[in-house]
Amino acid sequence: MLKKLRILIFVLIIATICFVIRTSIKQNSKYVIDFLIEKGVVFKSINGDEMYNEYKDSETMDDYNSKENIILSAVMQKGNGIFFVETTDRMDEPSLVLCSIESAARVYPDRPVVFFMKGLGAIITDDDEKQARKHYPTLLSYKNIYFLPLRLEKLFASTPFLPWYKKVNPQREIHWTHVKSDACRFAIIWKYGGIYMDTDVISIRPIPEDHFLAAETFSTTSSSVFGLSPYHKLTWEFMENFVQNYIGRKWGHQGPGVFTRVVNKYCGGRHFTSINHIRCANVSYFHPERFYPILYPSWKKYFEVWSTLPTFRNSFALHLWNYMNDDRETMVPRTNTLVEHLYRQYCPSTYEAILNSNATYH
Repeated sequence: MLKKLRILIFVLIIATICFVIRTSIKQNSKYVIDFLIEKGVVFKSINGDEMYNEYKDSETMDDYNSKENIILSAVMQKGNGIFFVETTDRMDEPSLVLCSIESAARVYPDRPVVFFMKGLGAIITDDDEKQARKHYPTLLSYKNIYFLPLRLEKLFASTPFLPWYKKVNPQREIHWTHVKSDACRFAIIWKYGGIYMDTDVISIRPIPEDHFLAAETFSTTSSSVFGLSPYHKLTWEFMENFVQNYIGRKWGHQGPGVFTRVVNKYCGGRHFTSINHIRCANVSYFHPERFYPILYPSWKKYFEVWSTLPTFRNSFALHLWNYMNDDRETMVPRTNTLVEHLYRQYCPSTYEAILNSNATYH
């Protein structure tokens, strides 16, 4: 009898735990759905079901079943992608871009690394995907890297960006390439969730948080690396701030400016007492040392020879400030520069290709 009573109590405990978990999931889902309905991303149908207000008009059934959408569905389900973006039609990527992608694939072998490219054609079949991969032989061995076309209007659908995008005149924008990139990173993280990285960020060890922002300096917030889950309210606020305060002619206003304005609203002055992160807007807020151990006025140090190499033991990744690189500095093999050491350690396939071809991949 005592044995049966123990079994009954055990079953009741398990049932109670399952009930609590299911209730928590339902409440969280309702919280997210309510927020999406409020923002017009989701609307209620006549029978009360939630329906996503996505752009489907231009999609055929074949397109819907394409390899591209299969990949996106897998990434969306996991919400843990690592994303890079190319907003020009360029296909011959510089070595720094290839190194950034390779380093991420090495540091995050169990996560999909997705490179959205405006110049890439549709990925409908497996063969289309294979052809896209073959274009970048140094990345072929990494099975977690995916190449996908960047379709701006489709990406911006059901976000605050679509009306802005249809209204803005690219011919009158002096920073259009960068402004597009700023918008894309927000829309991608909003829809898919995961980590966004600029293509001049070399990963050196895993970021221990999935929900994070990063300080660029002690007074500004970075737009080069950040991570949030899909449909996070903070990402929506970034997008609204982008559109409501849009000044395209002002460099950085739509990137780090957006992050800094929103972070200031929630957190005011951020005070680090150590290298450890602090909490801001209910996410982790990283010390500048984590991604910017070399600040932008000293960006050329990456292309210099150091008598003693830095360990970067407090950093998760390194931002190489490519937008400052007007002199077109690049990694040159056998020069013993800091950037050569970084390539050799964190993107060896890219490094070996340059070394063997005697090229610099400008």
